[in-house]
Amino acid sequence: MESPAHTRSANHYADAPPSAAAPREQGFGTGLYAVVLVLAAAIFGVGIYLAAQRQGWAMLAAGSASVVAVLITWPIAAALGHGRAAEARLQQELSTTLAERLQQISVMLNVITEQQMLSDRAKQVAFRDKDRDALRRAIKEDLARRDFEGALVLVDEMERVFGYRQEAATFRDEINDYRQELLRREIVGATAQIDTFCRQEKWSEALREAERLSRIYPGSEQVQHLPQDIETRRQGTKRQLLDAFNEAVARKDVDGGIEILKKLDIYLTRTEAEQLQEAARGVFKEKLNQLAAQFTLAVQDRKWAEAIRVGDIITRDFPNSGIAREVREKMDTLRTKAGEPELARA
Repeated sequence: MESPAHTRSANHYADAPPSAAAPREQGFGTGLYAVVLVLAAAIFGVGIYLAAQRQGWAMLAAGSASVVAVLITWPIAAALGHGRAAEARLQQELSTTLAERLQQISVMLNVITEQQMLSDRAKQVAFRDKDRDALRRAIKEDLARRDFEGALVLVDEMERVFGYRQEAATFRDEINDYRQELLRREIVGATAQIDTFCRQEKWSEALREAERLSRIYPGSEQVQHLPQDIETRRQGTKRQLLDAFNEAVARKDVDGGIEILKKLDIYLTRTEAEQLQEAARGVFKEKLNQLAAQFTLAVQDRKWAEAIRVGDIITRDFPNSGIAREVREKMDTLRTKAGEPELARA
């Protein structure tokens, strides 16, 4: 196990800046080259001596080569040493700049962290007025769009988040008053339309309008009573028609009775129609007799055009009667006498 002293020493060397190690390496390289140069010079000197004694030229050549090699490589090594030193200085400058930048970033991060650590409540307090004004605008925009449910949700949020109970109550009253006013206008307009349909005896259209209002305003008592009101008016109109028909029969107003019967057709149930059947038959029989008398009188007076007109009414409105069969037999002759081209029988 390493001792604390050894650990501190290792940390010291590990933490030493590159600029401090570079001069030591450069000095060590210079001393080494000096020693090698001395040795090369010694070999060169011994080679000169041996050459002078005529003992051979090998040592002189080796010494010369050694001296030349040292003199060539020493400047190169020195240049490399200077390059490493310059690189070490550049690294030190970059390290210093980087450390300063990191310190600045660290400060900025600390500021951002402190801002993020603000509580939600502190943010609400800081932006309370702006948020409240934005909420008010949103409530009014929902009212303008008639989105009452959305407006009430925002009012509840105003009361819950900001605690403005009085203002929230005022907004609720305003929303409810506006909703009731719109409801009243809608109902008044729809009721007027329903009244028009009823006066025109368009009962199906009136009921459809009432059902539409019931879907839109299911909680309105007035709207819920509209179908019953329409039915009451319909029954009233039917009673008036029945009374008018009975009066027409009493005064023997055949044409008036027939017109009333045509209107009564859409009101009567099967049971009511059966109860009225005998009186209706009497009216139509009387009408047929009147037409037959008019036809006969026109023929006798040689009013061929009038006879043809009445005959067409008899055959059209009472096609299955015996009188209609008799009239059909005479129509061709009447048209001939009236100077009209003979028409194909129906």
